[in-house]
Amino acid sequence: MSQPLPSTTVHGVLADTVAAAVLLAPGVAGLRSGRFGEVATYLPGRRVLGVRLRPDGVAVDVAVLFGHSVFAVAEGVRAAVRDIVGDLPIDVTVDDVVLAP
Repeated sequence: MSQPLPSTTVHGVLADTVAAAVLLAPGVAGLRSGRFGEVATYLPGRRVLGVRLRPDGVAVDVAVLFGHSVFAVAEGVRAAVRDIVGDLPIDVTVDDVVLAP
């Protein structure tokens, strides 16, 4: 009989899944952790920067590629995260606009 996954494992898988989906959204240059590192999911031994899971919603902090509409990128991020977390509120902060590498 299998044991249920510890909540930190489930939390980590969810944070990693959200981060991966955000990075695939068009116009996203990368994830950011906010001015004071407050946008992160803290797990045993590691952090998922740029994604903060809360009981009442999800916060995502990104950098946008220059030339892309900030509003369109934010909406694309919301759509990608909504597919994972459902109807929870999703706060998207654009921390920076950067040139393509």
